[in-house]
Amino acid sequence: MFADPLTNVRNLSLEPGMTVADFGAGAGAYTLSLAATVGGAGRVYAVEIQKDLLSRLEREVENRKIGNVSFVWGDIETIGGSKLKDNSLDLVLLSNILFQLSGLYQVSLEVKRVLKPGARAAVIEWSDSFAGLGPKADRVVKPETVKQVFAEAGLDFIKDFSAGDHHYGLIFKKR
Repeated sequence: MFADPLTNVRNLSLEPGMTVADFGAGAGAYTLSLAATVGGAGRVYAVEIQKDLLSRLEREVENRKIGNVSFVWGDIETIGGSKLKDNSLDLVLLSNILFQLSGLYQVSLEVKRVLKPGARAAVIEWSDSFAGLGPKADRVVKPETVKQVFAEAGLDFIKDFSAGDHHYGLIFKKR
């Protein structure tokens, strides 16, 4: 099975009331699963650079009457670009986004900036190029690369998890 958002979110040890962000929210499959998991007392920030995707997600959330999602038009490749407060989040999720980025280190610094001390970051990413889906082979970001770059930014690797066919999952903790 390909990466299933709800199954993968269950691997993140989230609790009701947590504050989380979906960096590169896209169409919002993970945003919706995160919102259901943290519940009405929690908050999800859907951060996306493409305004049309963010608008579409906003309509979807409104249609479903989900009240715990905030929408942020922002650039996660710039320090401060997510527009979220320093040390404010319990978890940041980056799903199927790394292969599209030009600056993984910049993104890892932005992730670290917004996480509370001891809070976690989760990466779910394509492990290969598969039948025209996902990234081209030369754009696949290997888990070893993510571990190295996140460590340089001050995020310690905690564990990996099964994230579905042709994907990997990694959990990091802010020092």
